[in-house]
Amino acid sequence: MRPTKEMGIVGNRATEATRGCHASRWQVERVLARGYALATVYYGDLEPDFAEGWRLGIRGAFAASAERSAPKPEDWSAIGAWAWGLSRALDALEREPAIDAKRVAVIGHSRLGKTALWAGATDERFALVISNDSGEGGASLARRRYGETIKHLVDAVPYWFCPRYRSYAGREEALPVDAHLLVALAAPRPAYVASATEDRWADPRGEFLAALHAGPVYALFGRSCVGVAEMPPPDRPVGDFVGYHLRTGEHDQTAYDWARYLDFADRHLRHTARGR
Repeated sequence: MRPTKEMGIVGNRATEATRGCHASRWQVERVLARGYALATVYYGDLEPDFAEGWRLGIRGAFAASAERSAPKPEDWSAIGAWAWGLSRALDALEREPAIDAKRVAVIGHSRLGKTALWAGATDERFALVISNDSGEGGASLARRRYGETIKHLVDAVPYWFCPRYRSYAGREEALPVDAHLLVALAAPRPAYVASATEDRWADPRGEFLAALHAGPVYALFGRSCVGVAEMPPPDRPVGDFVGYHLRTGEHDQTAYDWARYLDFADRHLRHTARGR
């Protein structure tokens, strides 16, 4: 695990002090009470979150089989590896008789919010895509250059992205795509983007605008998007097939967020007949 002292991690390993430190981010009782199952995947088991972690994870395994020594500029990234792992988790859920694998949502917070968006884009089996406080490289528009930027990301965690991503640091206007197209890749499946008022580093307005401008793609399928032209006030969720809310508070995944996601899932997944 990443060396985070306040989480009680020692020698890159969880300890008893780590147990439950982020329990509030996983509202298990609430999820079960609403009739849903919850499965989690630890991204560090797929690939450790540090620069040379690729050698110890799934990318290293594939590179070894291909006799490769290092990622090429166009190669996949840590986020790509983590998203690949989410698809393999869905493979397992498809073999679980108690699970309706046609109605599985993929969700992630922060760097894993970025991962959830990419998993939803690359694997159409995910019936619903949820990105919580994902920021730059996730749901936030890069061209705004607000808060965290591409340069911040590639200087701090370049291995999250394919090496070619670095070439757009400081020149976001040259990007051929932006986050609204990443959100739109979920279409026509429902997608939800969430922000927090105090998480300005993640650029809440940029996240809202990406959700808003995914709308034309959803319209091609006859489906409405966020349903408003202006960013809503805090704690007032909006949207139809693309949901959005700006939660009061910090960079986190809270009970309020989960309540909104479950409401969204009720609208879009509960009416779907099992097995269809």
